[in-house]
Amino acid sequence: MTTVEQSIGAPMTRVDGLDKVTGAARYAYEFPTQDVGYVWPVQATIARGRVTEVDPAPALALPGVLTVLDHTNAPRLNAEAEVSADLFVLQSPRVAYHGQIVAAVVATSLEAAREGAAAVRVRYEREPHDVVLRADDERLEIAETVTDGSPGLVERGDADAAWAAAPVRVDGTYTTPVEHPSPMEPHATIAVWDEDRLTLFNSDQGPYMSAQLLSALFGIELSAVEVVAEYIGGGFGSKGIPRSPTVLAALAARDVGRPVKIALTRQQMFQLVPYRSPTIQRVRLGAERDGRLTVIQHESVQQRSTLVPFADQTVSSTRMMYAAPSARTTVRVAPLDVMTPAWFRAPGHTPGMFALESAVDELAEALGMDPIELRIRNEPELDPESGKPFSSRNLVACLREGAARFDWEHRDPTPGIRREGRWLVGTGVAASHHPDYTFPSSAVARAEEDGTYRVRIGAADLGTGARTALTQVAADALGIPLSRLRLEIGRASLGMAPFAGGSLGTASWGWAVDKACRALLKELDGYAGVVPDGGLEVVADTTEDIGRRADLSRHTFGAQFAQVRVDSDTGEIRVDRMLGVFAAGRIVNPHTARSQFLGAMTMGLSMALLEIGEVDPVFGDFANHDFAGYHIAAHADVPRLDVVCLEESDNTSNPVGAKGIGELGLVGAAAAIGNAFHHATGERVRDLPIRIERSREALKAARSAEKRRPGAGEPESRVG
Repeated sequence: MTTVEQSIGAPMTRVDGLDKVTGAARYAYEFPTQDVGYVWPVQATIARGRVTEVDPAPALALPGVLTVLDHTNAPRLNAEAEVSADLFVLQSPRVAYHGQIVAAVVATSLEAAREGAAAVRVRYEREPHDVVLRADDERLEIAETVTDGSPGLVERGDADAAWAAAPVRVDGTYTTPVEHPSPMEPHATIAVWDEDRLTLFNSDQGPYMSAQLLSALFGIELSAVEVVAEYIGGGFGSKGIPRSPTVLAALAARDVGRPVKIALTRQQMFQLVPYRSPTIQRVRLGAERDGRLTVIQHESVQQRSTLVPFADQTVSSTRMMYAAPSARTTVRVAPLDVMTPAWFRAPGHTPGMFALESAVDELAEALGMDPIELRIRNEPELDPESGKPFSSRNLVACLREGAARFDWEHRDPTPGIRREGRWLVGTGVAASHHPDYTFPSSAVARAEEDGTYRVRIGAADLGTGARTALTQVAADALGIPLSRLRLEIGRASLGMAPFAGGSLGTASWGWAVDKACRALLKELDGYAGVVPDGGLEVVADTTEDIGRRADLSRHTFGAQFAQVRVDSDTGEIRVDRMLGVFAAGRIVNPHTARSQFLGAMTMGLSMALLEIGEVDPVFGDFANHDFAGYHIAAHADVPRLDVVCLEESDNTSNPVGAKGIGELGLVGAAAAIGNAFHHATGERVRDLPIRIERSREALKAARSAEKRRPGAGEPESRVG
């Protein structure tokens, strides 16, 4: 019998690479459709109030315009559907945020639809609005639950007493701004109705889960909804569920009785796609003089819309990262006249770990202790929050491996002293963490008479390499070469599957694929290995398997290192190099995994130095709503990135041994850069992003501190 070389663990080139570079891969907007119409939204120019009149006449007089929809004539949605309130598009005259869809034009061409939308006249009854997050907002309330299901207030021990008794204390407030997901492919949809059956070609992270939502929203059977998402050009959480433009396309198609397309412009993406909420976070760390933490307090203030009580899991990582007998975490939210914030890559953990890991760095300085040693000294044996054993936890190994590779032992811990010409140079470290999620999924494995195999699962590949990883999992489970396997993904009708979010895709889908393929081989044994006429297929579901897993605390960990230089004259900041060392189970494909980590770390750099949504308090909009004003990191901003994946065996999570990696590389990256900035300049910037004006303020403060220091005018050898 011929031995087939193992696929899992091989740095395999993407199986869909050729289709993408030749244009054969079809994205949502590209599916051929006959007699198609185009819909263009009319967006609110006020931040709060109600629509009093929509005048469609100027638009209807234009050639090609088919109809103008508003809250008075749009098809009705199922008011009883338990879905996000901001998906009830054109169902009410209420305006809850600037840019909300208040009308729409459907036309025979994109140009006619856009011209028609500009011609529609909308009158409003304007009401006072508030779009600015403030820590002293009287409307702030503790969230009932946050996105991971935990309460808004969690406490163990006596956090106040422990804080009062702590010999060494750090108390800092850190802020992060609005951040926008900016996928290369904008949100795009083609909606097609065939009587009461709805088909959506949608840029979508979770076809099956989206079909569930849409069936409820439109009041039709789940079997009557097909969502097709064969190729997606990025999502970062924003395409985790259908958003208002998708619902608008379906409403418009139903109204005009023909297929309808929509693709958002980049400017519309900033107005109609949810964002990461800004945060105001206070972290208080109390420790003994030997560095052992006695108390951690972490409070996050963030915003929600008036429509949806959304609260991000900003403080959840804090409760289990380090051993401390007392802890309190709090999430408070303010209802503002804004679009509902939502998931953005590593939701909650990214801003939360920036605050925590910056505070840990400050504590290390207060103790005169190496920041890596401080983290290792507070490494817990059990999950401090739940008391459960960890399925695996290799944070210490990541820190030590990174320190060796980054030449950490030769680092002078004194901040603000290392110069290369006019450049101040510093290095920083931070920990990374993300939960290891696995959701139930189903898959179908089929043997064909010609000796080939087909595997079907309702997964989605955002460009992360999921299609390739699942192909490797299936080939190994079947013991066949890749040439004999065909994988089908990207349709709701392929079966129950979770979305591509929370870094849960490969672990969840891979388990179902592995189970289905192995079950198929068992079935074939009953036929003496000969495929019966018409082929043979089996369906596997992991719901019960997941329920039988050991009750363990499941996470992934890593360590991020950064070297930063700051121009002492201009304040210009450059990141010379970054290193990420990660422990995240079995790496299915080192090639695509490395790409995921590199991309995530680059996003962390972008968060640290560039990205900020500037809120206009007068109009309630974002003042910077394109890439001319909202800056993200480019290749030139990242001279050197290195990624190391440690070997980690954890088969308690799923038989494949895989864990999620997509978001882990983002968490902690901004803190490492911020800590490196402090080491370079001697000044701490607690507000992201660290743009050049903040850098200049820090340098000015450093110079003032230097002048005030005793002996500042004496020879350098006498300065302590």
